Amino acid sequence: MAVSGTIRTYFNGSWHDGDLPVMRAADHAMWLGSSVFDGARFFDGVTPDLDLHCARTNASAEALLMTPTHSAEQMAELIREGLEGFAPGAAVYIRPMYWATDGDATLIAPDPDSTRFAVSLEEIPMAAPEASATLTRTRFRRPVLENAVVNAKAGCLYPNNARMLREARSKGFTNALVLDAMGNVAETATTNVFMVRGGEVFTPIPNGTFLAGITRARHISNMRADGITVHECVLEYQDFEEADEVFLSGNMSKVTPVTAFDSRQYQTGPVAKRVREMYWDWARSRS
Repeated sequence: MAVSGTIRTYFNGSWHDGDLPVMRAADHAMWLGSSVFDGARFFDGVTPDLDLHCARTNASAEALLMTPTHSAEQMAELIREGLEGFAPGAAVYIRPMYWATDGDATLIAPDPDSTRFAVSLEEIPMAAPEASATLTRTRFRRPVLENAVVNAKAGCLYPNNARMLREARSKGFTNALVLDAMGNVAETATTNVFMVRGGEVFTPIPNGTFLAGITRARHISNMRADGITVHECVLEYQDFEEADEVFLSGNMSKVTPVTAFDSRQYQTGPVAKRVREMYWDWARSRS
């Protein structure tokens, strides 16, 4: 799914310009969904936490019973090489990915040794600083590890996210605030979530139903270093109704303020602005 017209693809040992075909119709991943990916960002000449995104790509592959073919260090080196083909000042979405071509003796499980690897680098601008989101409830929930590979960034999880988003959009909102199987807030359909009350920050505690993101962890670290109290705890919809401000955390946009949760309205608050400022300061300090 190409979003822009400027893409570079790494496959079979070399870089190619364009959205290169890499999968066959009978590949295990096409048939049975054995595919994983990760998302990192290149902007302002920096690739924040690229090493962690590459390491998570390998962890996701292992969670789907595949054998990674590249170390995180090799992956990051290849990506930096590929980024040299973009114009100065470009903002790029970085997608390393694995998939299986064959099944094992069961056919259903992938053959670990049939793992293939590719990287898609796609020029996608960063969201404007004033961009925001609106949230609503959804009837769909996050699964648990016993019935889905929630410990991986796996393609097979995303149809559930799509249902959440379609429901939210049909109600006039841009995203959905999602519960886990126990009825507690987990995240949104596409991002981790934070709320602010009384100057302190609260975010759902990782409980195995959602990926506690790399960018999420970076925000928590930056906030605590700045003297902001951050609680990882159990949260309900009511907590968000009573919040002073809400913001989202994800790799694509890093920080997105929320201006509504159903009928509850918010302003873009000082904490979200400060978190964005701290993230950009930290990222640029990596250069």
